[in-house]
Amino acid sequence: MTKKQINNILIWISAILLIVLIMTPGLWVVITAFRPQVDIMAKPAVWIPRNLSFNQFETMLFGGSEGSMGRSKVPVLSYLRNSLIISLVSTFIAVLIGTLGGYAFARHNFKGKNTYFFLVMLTRAIPGISLSLPIFILFSKIGIIDTHLGIIIVFVALNVPFTIWLTDGFFRQIPRAMSEVAMTDGCTRLQAFWHIELPLSKSGIASAGIFAFLISWNEFAIVSNLARSTDSKTLTVGLMDFTSQFTINWPGMCALAVFIIIPALILTFMVQKHLVSGLTFGGVKG
Repeated sequence: MTKKQINNILIWISAILLIVLIMTPGLWVVITAFRPQVDIMAKPAVWIPRNLSFNQFETMLFGGSEGSMGRSKVPVLSYLRNSLIISLVSTFIAVLIGTLGGYAFARHNFKGKNTYFFLVMLTRAIPGISLSLPIFILFSKIGIIDTHLGIIIVFVALNVPFTIWLTDGFFRQIPRAMSEVAMTDGCTRLQAFWHIELPLSKSGIASAGIFAFLISWNEFAIVSNLARSTDSKTLTVGLMDFTSQFTINWPGMCALAVFIIIPALILTFMVQKHLVSGLTFGGVKG
């Protein structure tokens, strides 16, 4: 066996061990969602559950059977509705604004362009949690605390800078000559954008949309300050409903965590092709 082959084997082993290490916490959460309480509290820890149960999911979604001790009081379906509305609407608005902004920065020269771009990117460097208090004070004064609108505004503001940065790079990779030829043939600037440049940048837009959706779907800190009731709480904030003063319902919390993970996984697999090509497009020049 050559030295190169040994190095490749060591690299593969290291990569596999690193992947296992990274996946272990998530795998533990998934297993805990299906294991009985006795296995969860066992010492030493039981890695392979003796029995698998779907009772936590049944209780979480349907409230369990009448008179059951584990009857769920957590309105998971309401939280799911809130998460879908807030994530989808904020993602659509952020991608729409970000795509138009990225196109403007990539294709047009105007006074202070670089300064404006820097300022937009600078807003992304501010940790969202540090804005929680001023956002809460501002929103409470204008009366949009505990509403879908308030949370959507925050998510749009968080996602637009990243979307602009990502789509700007994609539009720069598309030769200007393609839109110029289209306009020479009679297309307007808007028609050239809609029929030529936008379809060519769909991978980048899809990538921006995925990241914007995942940020909105998974955010906890900001939403926990703005959402006060079932009308606006999302699934991530709903995880706290499984805690009480003296106990934590670990199986229920893990079951809801699995419920949160599933839509994100489905979306990622559905647009995997666009995501991979979108993240690699900017690094390849024809």
